[in-house]
Amino acid sequence: MAGATIDHLVALTVLLAALLVFIGLFNQTIQTAIIYQQRAGLATETSDLLDSMMLSTGFLPNGSSNWGTSGLTPSGFGLQDPEFTQYALSPFSLMRLQSSIGQPVYYSRTGLYYSNITMGFGDFLLVPSTEAINYSTATRLLGINGSYGFQLSIMPLIAVSVSEKQAASPLEIAVNVTGAGLPLTNATVSYGFLRVNLTGSYPSYAITYGLAYTGSTDSVLLTFPQVTNATIPYSFIAYASFCGLVGVGYHQRESSQSQYVIPFVGSLTTTGGTVYIANSYNVHNNGSPAPIAYNATFILIAQDSAMRQMPLNAAQQTGIVNYTQGKIANLTIPTYNPGILVITYKVGAQGGVVLMPWGLSSLAFPVIFGGNPLANDWVATDIRQVVVGGVAYQAKLEMWSLQGYGVIG
Repeated sequence: MAGATIDHLVALTVLLAALLVFIGLFNQTIQTAIIYQQRAGLATETSDLLDSMMLSTGFLPNGSSNWGTSGLTPSGFGLQDPEFTQYALSPFSLMRLQSSIGQPVYYSRTGLYYSNITMGFGDFLLVPSTEAINYSTATRLLGINGSYGFQLSIMPLIAVSVSEKQAASPLEIAVNVTGAGLPLTNATVSYGFLRVNLTGSYPSYAITYGLAYTGSTDSVLLTFPQVTNATIPYSFIAYASFCGLVGVGYHQRESSQSQYVIPFVGSLTTTGGTVYIANSYNVHNNGSPAPIAYNATFILIAQDSAMRQMPLNAAQQTGIVNYTQGKIANLTIPTYNPGILVITYKVGAQGGVVLMPWGLSSLAFPVIFGGNPLANDWVATDIRQVVVGGVAYQAKLEMWSLQGYGVIG
């Protein structure tokens, strides 16, 4: 009788142990299934949110869809160009996103910080933080604040690299066109070459436009015999087109980097905008604060990627940028067609060229906007091929849950 009792107790213990193991495994399986479902749901949310951003224009409180060119904070967030459909984005809405690429820049004469997209010396895009849309505002307008975080990256799809092969007599410039790591043969290259003359009170310039082809390779070599001195400043801008896809590349040479001009977006209005021209000493406090003479022009980018010069206000086109004296130098850009502001500058006998895109895509500047995905355990990603101002880009959205994930074992 005692032996039977012991057998029953052992059997019951084994049964209970088996049940506990089964319950633990079942619970683990259920929790894993729940996490899988959550992650699958996050992937769906990512795809939906990316389409919402790309296929909606956003809107202002008055219902207007042109928030990118208004300088006002939108009531609904979207990046589609109001003049187009499908995956065509507004270069001006993108310009107003608070950049995660560079550190904000402070300009002492306006007392403001500026969202900073600088692609190297002489290639600036600085938008006042008062007119930039920050990450927290975007998450609130999208209805995901407190639930999800994201980072949006919009990067050029076609890479156009420009390099100087010979400095003078003649100047030789090589243009290489690649896409997704592969060379693009028989691409059409439309270019503008601006040569700077530093004689006279203000710098002057001459612009040459041309057309070339990469042929059976991904490159083309261009010569400019008018450059007979290796110190002559110039700017070269190329638009490469391949099977309807467009990319942009550029290169400048200057004889002065110790002191130069820096363009800041001043304001955005319904008819255009203003740009302040700053003495670099007001920003970096390096070099001696000598007056800088400048001469500006605006190059309009047509739908066929052809470049056409557009006159600016004659009273604003040339001027002197002092360190602290007088009114802040400014320009009015009377259009919301994408283009490039080109400013030649002169400090004593030296000088150079700086460029600023009017509309992000004019110089194929990238956008990185939002939080940091590297600080999260699980991030869902989705991509779209888009067009911004006629230039091909790839939009990538990385998204994560702010609620966290866990397995109860």
